[in-house]
Amino acid sequence: MEPQAVWRDSRAIALLMAASLTVMANATISPALPALERLFGSDPNASLLTRMLVPAPSLMVALVAPFAGLLADGFGRRRLLLGGVVLFIVSGCAGLVLPNLPAIFASRLVLGIAVALIMTAQTALIGDYFDGQRRSAFAGLQVSARNFGGFLFISLAGCVALLSPRAPFAIYALPLLFLPLMWKAIVEPTRAARSQDGGVGDSSQTRRMWVPAFAALVLLQAATNMLFFLMPTQLPFLFDVRGLDSAVTTGLALGVLTLSGGCLALLYARIQRKIGHGGVFAAGYGAMALGMLLLARSEALPFSLAGAAMVGCGYALVSPAFVALALRLSPGSHRGLAGGLLTASVFMGQFASPLVSTPWIASAGYGSVFAGAGYLLATMAVATTAIALVRSWRYRGQQNNLPAASPPAL
Repeated sequence: MEPQAVWRDSRAIALLMAASLTVMANATISPALPALERLFGSDPNASLLTRMLVPAPSLMVALVAPFAGLLADGFGRRRLLLGGVVLFIVSGCAGLVLPNLPAIFASRLVLGIAVALIMTAQTALIGDYFDGQRRSAFAGLQVSARNFGGFLFISLAGCVALLSPRAPFAIYALPLLFLPLMWKAIVEPTRAARSQDGGVGDSSQTRRMWVPAFAALVLLQAATNMLFFLMPTQLPFLFDVRGLDSAVTTGLALGVLTLSGGCLALLYARIQRKIGHGGVFAAGYGAMALGMLLLARSEALPFSLAGAAMVGCGYALVSPAFVALALRLSPGSHRGLAGGLLTASVFMGQFASPLVSTPWIASAGYGSVFAGAGYLLATMAVATTAIALVRSWRYRGQQNNLPAASPPAL
């Protein structure tokens, strides 16, 4: 599916609008975090609660998404998606009026339930509406929509945070503009579309094989998002200790991150066709590693922005690969559950990120944490390359013995 073809399919436009809400859910309030901490400075837990506002939705997504996947398989995708968007608007805007940090934190947990419904239904619908190369290409467009939406929402948040620490919560009302199109365009897939397999085949052998491969994919995605989520949760404080205007600079850096990633994600389908999934993971993790090391080693703003751009480009390469591989591995009858587990892994990694990084920062400092993340990502680039080479070698060796061998996952 080329980008120009999207504008002729109202279903695709509606799903891309839903995808843009993912970044808004967590990172929109990032530029206002230091100011929110000062606003609620009388709360003895202000430091921890403020930092937990960004990943708080992730906890509920991780807990709820698998159950949302079961609901999507049993009761349909459309109601889950539309109900999730309505709940998203109400819970997201609640921070405008809630009186204290614990109440705002609770509203962020409800926001996570909304995101779980939206993302699980959306992932299942991608598998229902599209197949083959069109599905893989749409996964890249989905990441692009998230990043361009993130560029708009986070940049806007960086500006309005100068007016008031609470002002970024108003941005959660923007999905009201999307609802009419979603209501009209999103239709419940037919039973045939929902039961169509994504590529694992019908044999009992291939159906057994999808579970361990899918589990490995889920764990890898959780680790990836734990490292990536240093950007919205800890980058504002890194800039703050370096004496920069954290609200404006964070908004700019995260805007650069999402814009660069959005541009590269438009090319994902072409890149994947040329270098395969193994090459995509190696290049993506390598770019993220370089970006983290730039942020760790240089205090100059241009280098920091270049580092943010590299992280954004790398993440934009690996993210659609997870979706495409998950939908190819999972049987059509379990597509909702697969979407729920995949969604849960994203947000479990995000929720774990500040829990792991905050004590690490307390003992080693911000620079050491970003450098350590860079080295871990470099190791992941080498490891995924090696796994892809081994799987490719085994697959070639088995082709003459298996009448219908499935292609390697990486």
